[in-house]
Amino acid sequence: MFLKNQGELTMRHIVFLLLLPLFLFARENPFFPVSDTPDIPLTTNRLDSESPLERVSIKLPSTARTIESVTIEYKNLDGSLSSKKVSLHNSIDWHLPIFISQNYESSPEKTLTKKHKQSKKSFIVYKKIASFRFISFYESGKRFKIVTKDKLLRSFLLVKPHRIVCDFKRDTNFGSFIKKIPKPSIFRKIRLGTHNGYYRVVIELDGYYRYKLKKYPYGYLYTLL
Repeated sequence: MFLKNQGELTMRHIVFLLLLPLFLFARENPFFPVSDTPDIPLTTNRLDSESPLERVSIKLPSTARTIESVTIEYKNLDGSLSSKKVSLHNSIDWHLPIFISQNYESSPEKTLTKKHKQSKKSFIVYKKIASFRFISFYESGKRFKIVTKDKLLRSFLLVKPHRIVCDFKRDTNFGSFIKKIPKPSIFRKIRLGTHNGYYRVVIELDGYYRYKLKKYPYGYLYTLL
């Protein structure tokens, strides 16, 4: 009897040892296929309440001249935050806002047509904004033309407010002359005053600039940078 029971125990032990690896390596849910890929973050079908992006504008200060890059931070389906940076290195006009939008209104065809029309304009139209007996002033965008026969002695920048100072040679005495220039011109005010042997022209600007100066037979041309 003892030997029979001992044989049954031995057989049970053998069966248990054979089935043990199956229990140890059994998966929780045998109905899904085995995959060696890493875990994928869980997503959700919950709709966010944020309104769709249409257009956002960004205004830069008057010291800005180039845009180097744009970085967008966004939220993924699993709620984590990521970012994407795009390098640009483009010149900009700080007067104009920068837009972030998501629409298809500006097609490539329209952009090419606009550039083609702009390329046809090979001449620059200047608008007279002030004049005196022996000097006149014209503007076109960032260009400022001074028409005079008088010699330019010196030209330099001053700040607070930002302005260009020009001294012209002439023996004259006319007191002072002030001309305010309405918007959207970037040239805000022109002031003239006499000194001993020369008169001074002060051109007030709407922000911070550098300039290039070129002499022409009719006078001088300032191009703001």
